[in-house]
Amino acid sequence: MVTKLQRRTAPRRKLHLLRTLTNSKSVKRSSVVLNVLLHIYKLKVKLEEIQREYQNLMAIKNEYLTLLEHVQIPKEVKVEKIGEEFVVKVTCNKGGDKLVSILEAFDELGLNVLQARVSCNHFFSMEAIAVAQDQQTTDIKDVTQAVLKAIEKHGGGEETLVT
Repeated sequence: MVTKLQRRTAPRRKLHLLRTLTNSKSVKRSSVVLNVLLHIYKLKVKLEEIQREYQNLMAIKNEYLTLLEHVQIPKEVKVEKIGEEFVVKVTCNKGGDKLVSILEAFDELGLNVLQARVSCNHFFSMEAIAVAQDQQTTDIKDVTQAVLKAIEKHGGGEETLVT
């Protein structure tokens, strides 16, 4: 059984807990309850504000992603020869099996890929270092043309930048 003292102290503890949660200085029960209600209302307003801000940010993100999908990235192929290695940099719109086509083009030219970095987040981007298998006299123009043909297999009529 609960004693009278315990019955009297339980509401006091609860009131003290509410006072500490809301940083209330008042002693009256009604004032503390009003402060708690005000605190809850303020929290509700802050939550609604955060939700609105989140929805605005999500709308901006979706708009940005939609714009990125419709932006036409020009095909760009850069080939440099450093010693016996070819450094190939490719940028174009994503879609299709461009990586497979480019690697097949390297294979047809007799190039071994030593290192490659590929990204397909918003557009296709690739950096590769390739070396000729049999010390063939492969030219920069040959590699550039082969990569462009490989991209056009799965691409479209995009603008092309060759450097």
